[in-house]
Amino acid sequence: MSGAGKTETLRLGFMETMEVEGRGHIGGLLITNQNGRPLEFQCTTPVKPNRTQEILFGETLRSWLLGELIGSTLLDRVSIKPGIIITSDPNLLELRNHTAIPVACAADTKSRAAEQGGTLRVGGSLLRFHGAHELDAESMARQKHLIPDSADLAEPLERVREALAETVKTVFAR
Repeated sequence: MSGAGKTETLRLGFMETMEVEGRGHIGGLLITNQNGRPLEFQCTTPVKPNRTQEILFGETLRSWLLGELIGSTLLDRVSIKPGIIITSDPNLLELRNHTAIPVACAADTKSRAAEQGGTLRVGGSLLRFHGAHELDAESMARQKHLIPDSADLAEPLERVREALAETVKTVFAR
């Protein structure tokens, strides 16, 4: 079977976390096509570090908990692997140290400094990549044409936050 006639696609991953009072943090990962249509969604149960972990990880606790622990779990769970993972939380950039998939933090281009190394402008967002993986921006630039110029990358992140809030409301309602 030849590759002729195949359409090039890009799967986008949108990952967010939220704190559930008294229970820890939960995370969600929404996989969409390049037009934002949902393909798969996974979320975690709450993860709460114990006191020993808080002491040992110190200031790196949040990036370990959110990026390495929750982020890696979500990525392992999805059957459709994304070509990039986008988040609004810089702590989730830590996930990039544990996967070959580029991870970027989206920011409104109006509120951020000009584009620089390790960043890429997509639609109305400026994607900032992990400092140790700045070449991810160049790699994604070659696929940027697959994402519509009008893409609002903050909107799917809001959907993930709303889905997590709904899950918390449903699962932890008393």
